[in-house]
Amino acid sequence: MIELKHLKTLSTLNKAGSLVEAAKQLHLTQSALSHQLKELEQRLDCSLFIRKSRPIRFTISGLRILELADQVLPQIRQAERDISRFASGDAGRLHMAIECHSCFQWLMPAIDKFRDSWPEVELDFSSGFSFLPLPALKRGNLDLVVTSDPQPIEGISYIPLFSYQSMLALSRHHPLANKIYIEAEDLSEETLITYPVEKERLDIFNAFLTPEGVTPAKIRQADMTLMMLQLVASGRGVAGLPNWALFEYLQKDYVVARRLGKNGVWKTLYAAVREEQNSLAFIEDFITTAIESCFSNLKGIKVPESLPDDATAKDFE
Repeated sequence: MIELKHLKTLSTLNKAGSLVEAAKQLHLTQSALSHQLKELEQRLDCSLFIRKSRPIRFTISGLRILELADQVLPQIRQAERDISRFASGDAGRLHMAIECHSCFQWLMPAIDKFRDSWPEVELDFSSGFSFLPLPALKRGNLDLVVTSDPQPIEGISYIPLFSYQSMLALSRHHPLANKIYIEAEDLSEETLITYPVEKERLDIFNAFLTPEGVTPAKIRQADMTLMMLQLVASGRGVAGLPNWALFEYLQKDYVVARRLGKNGVWKTLYAAVREEQNSLAFIEDFITTAIESCFSNLKGIKVPESLPDDATAKDFE
């Protein structure tokens, strides 16, 4: 008999591409995952995937179960949403602020899907760069803040969405493009192009330059990621950006990117909510939907250890 856990396991294995990554995402040991798969194959008296293939290749029987999973799992998820609405009521408010200019790539699909499931929830959002959103969340003016800079504020919980690598974007002809990785001192004579916010709220400063006591020769600000990268491509400066925000431009060979420091700089993006609202059904569902949207739309991100069990990930180097 095929159980729900089998559908989830095979679906995760298909998305992860390997037993090792699937076990990590399911919070199982590789041995436990292999045992579960072998038990299912024994029940069905057939092989479900081809051993030692990478990425995983499924047999025709395995593909049929994946087809079933694609049909059943979304229906279960929708039923859970409906039951949550029955238990807690449809109405609510979700006003959020986003401390990330390039977040709209995954945020808009998440909002569209959320609106379909929670039509009675009042939804609004704004950029978190024109004011301090975390104090506004504490006061109750906001209900959720997307941030990579969690602050120890009483009554605020932080739910990790995904981890990403901060990179330095360079012109293809920039001398630093010849280096394997960037050292902080390399930027002391550079023009650094940033979003128009305080430097303390930017990853490249708080996780790379400031700890080394380095200040760029000049700082130039731009409102949009595309504008920043046009300036970078034309040799007007360099820019620190998340790896997933750079992926499209690297694919088109507009710019190059190098990691910050020998080991790279990894940060985590969080959804911040007030503790008393943390268990509201529509807020929980928005965060789950946002995580799904991130891993469906972004390249180069990873799963933080404390993400929900049903989260998935695509690792890109």
